[in-house]
Amino acid sequence: MAMKFEKTTDGTYALDVKGYVCPHPQLYTKSALSKMKPGDILKLFFDNASSGESIASMCDKEGDEIVEQVTSSGSYVWTIRKG
Repeated sequence: MAMKFEKTTDGTYALDVKGYVCPHPQLYTKSALSKMKPGDILKLFFDNASSGESIASMCDKEGDEIVEQVTSSGSYVWTIRKG
């Protein structure tokens, strides 16, 4: 179980925090977004349902936009645009 943050294409990043429980997914997401430029896209992969509320709240507070939320058998893939 290792957190993985990588640039996938220009202006697009991926963060995989599957296997982590609160507050780690939110903290890793905040850290990843802080390294990105406004308008960049983050694909976030996580599997801790309660982290979704924390991450959504943080994005709202920080001005980042969740543009897509996909849920599939206990796994979540969110697309977040940095504000």
